[in-house]
Amino acid sequence: MVSKSLKLLFILTVFQFFVGCASDNSKTETPEGAFKFAKEFEDADRYEIAIQKYADVKNKFPYSSYAVLAELAIADVQYKRESYAESQIAYQNFRELHPKHVKIDFVLYRIGMSYFLQLPDTIDRDLSLAQDAIYSFNEVIKTYPNSEHLKDAREYREKAYVMLVEKELYVADFYFKQKKYDSALTRYETAYRKYPGFGYDPKSLLGASRAAEKLSDTKKQKQYSSLLISKFGNSDEAKTAKSEGL
Repeated sequence: MVSKSLKLLFILTVFQFFVGCASDNSKTETPEGAFKFAKEFEDADRYEIAIQKYADVKNKFPYSSYAVLAELAIADVQYKRESYAESQIAYQNFRELHPKHVKIDFVLYRIGMSYFLQLPDTIDRDLSLAQDAIYSFNEVIKTYPNSEHLKDAREYREKAYVMLVEKELYVADFYFKQKKYDSALTRYETAYRKYPGFGYDPKSLLGASRAAEKLSDTKKQKQYSSLLISKFGNSDEAKTAKSEGL
């Protein structure tokens, strides 16, 4: 009796498997159906399978408009699953293949975000990808001034710049503490000239003035302290410069 029940259960399981396969096959016989099938896996957060199914759309229906949608969807899924190096490459490939696509401003924004989200949490590590992020955000800002992603592109571009100026000042302070005043001065000057307007100008000028004083470079010391006091007279750094006689 038990063996008959097991046999019946096995038959039903096999039957359901083949019915399911037949149903899946019928879903994927058209480009639209295959795309929707892939989207079901994406919506269920089954990202690996979703990427495979979107790739199937591309391979099975290469001349369909859904093939292009699938390319973009693969990049989106990589972004959703926080595989930002992979999403960066996927979006860049999409841009190269479809430079006139209606969503190219979104693609450029996502390239920038993919770079940005690969950045480390602390400024004492490599921040070279920040420049790549800024470049992509600038493309959105300059080329697509009416983009719905313009506000976010500006916001994250500023965040990337802040990280870079903080890194410059971090290195400058390190050199100053090590009494390497030439290197410190160069870094403070770079922070002021290359990254103005992000709230770090007073700190850059105070650092430059102090480093120049240590180097007995009276001309630069007076130049930077004068700039600090005239442009940022209400800042704590200006008050410090006055109290130190800079």
